[in-house]
Amino acid sequence: MNNAINQFLSQHQIHEVECIIPDMTGIARGKILPKDLFLDAGEMRLPKSVLLNTVNGQQPDNGPFVGETDPDMVCLPDASTVRIVPWAAEPVAVVIHDCYEFDGSPVQLSPRNVLRGVVALYEKQGWRPVVAPEMEFYLVARQQNPHEPLQPPLGRTGKAEAGRQSYSIDAVNDFDPFFIELSQFCGVHRLGVETLIHEAGAGQMEINFSHGDPMDLADRVFLFKRTVRETALRHGIFATFMAKPMEREPGSAMHIHQSVISSETGRNIFSNDDGSASELFANYIGGLQKYVPEIMPMFAPYVNSYRRLSRFMSAPINVRWGNDNRTCGIRVPKSGPDARRIENRVPGVDVNPYLAMAATLACGYLGMTERLSPSDPMHSSAWNLDHELPRHLEDAITRMLACEALGEILGPLFIRAFGAVKELEYATYNRVISSWEREHLLLLV
Repeated sequence: MNNAINQFLSQHQIHEVECIIPDMTGIARGKILPKDLFLDAGEMRLPKSVLLNTVNGQQPDNGPFVGETDPDMVCLPDASTVRIVPWAAEPVAVVIHDCYEFDGSPVQLSPRNVLRGVVALYEKQGWRPVVAPEMEFYLVARQQNPHEPLQPPLGRTGKAEAGRQSYSIDAVNDFDPFFIELSQFCGVHRLGVETLIHEAGAGQMEINFSHGDPMDLADRVFLFKRTVRETALRHGIFATFMAKPMEREPGSAMHIHQSVISSETGRNIFSNDDGSASELFANYIGGLQKYVPEIMPMFAPYVNSYRRLSRFMSAPINVRWGNDNRTCGIRVPKSGPDARRIENRVPGVDVNPYLAMAATLACGYLGMTERLSPSDPMHSSAWNLDHELPRHLEDAITRMLACEALGEILGPLFIRAFGAVKELEYATYNRVISSWEREHLLLLV
């Protein structure tokens, strides 16, 4: 067992350890072990098929991906991820594990290993990717009937928000007890969150992270979602990371700011020595434009995700790009040469953060290595242009499975397995008869 982990557990008088891995949906799977058993074992073993769970707990035929015997994998703790669980009643730690075969090779189905593989491609080029995610989510009133629409929660005024409150300080203050405890939990959990704002939707919030290493940020987003949901439950409300939880409200995104640093010089390769935009900067945008539509299941993983990508609803419908243009799928914020970056506005907040970051970095990598040229920048609204992204999950899955370039970077076996998980989720959804169908078709057709 790593000495740093042992010291951490002793220092904080830990009783139990949550040993977790992210599956393909971004859900935490694993075991809770007493501290002594965790230290003695030094590893956790889980069936590889655990990585193939759908969001509703099913699995596709896993034989082609893990073998017919449903074998185990070895899960080893990553010492850099060990943290206190701030909401636990007694001292509990959580540590994210990496997944390995028994021969020591990485399990190809692991989202963490997929992201690590993409970052390694950058390292071979002498590049270091930097990302900064922005997380939108809704606070909603508790409800037990999934057939009823969600409602904003009651704040300290005793009233629900009746309208949209973009950037309202008072609207945030309406949930002061929740945010005070969330801030405390994020501090204890070492999540490094920065800005809190009220977004456009009723009860919609946004929290931004400081920029940094993609794996570290993916880990923090993974843990942040659990933290927000747990905090909300303690305050009698729900927090949801659905991409489109309410019909008439904007959807929730995970915008990803990204730049690339030279490993040798430490300088931003998106800028030339004279401060102008570099050719690699243009190539990166070209890669996003070409490949984002081909890897949409990692940016919009569920049927609900495509309800967010709607014209005039603060979400992109294409991959046009522009300087400080929020109607585009790809936005270039105003900044100096050292901070030149690209914002991918396509991903919903319902993504698996490891896969969304791996996918956007893969698109940019292909753009730079293939020397792709972008379109001309948009100086007007991109919402007036045609849709360029898949309109539904089924089409998105088909396009992803057919894209050989991204399949090679993210792993052919992983792409096929991820596609199988998404196809099973889509088939399960398609069996559901909606209230709209009953209302408009029952007695009229």
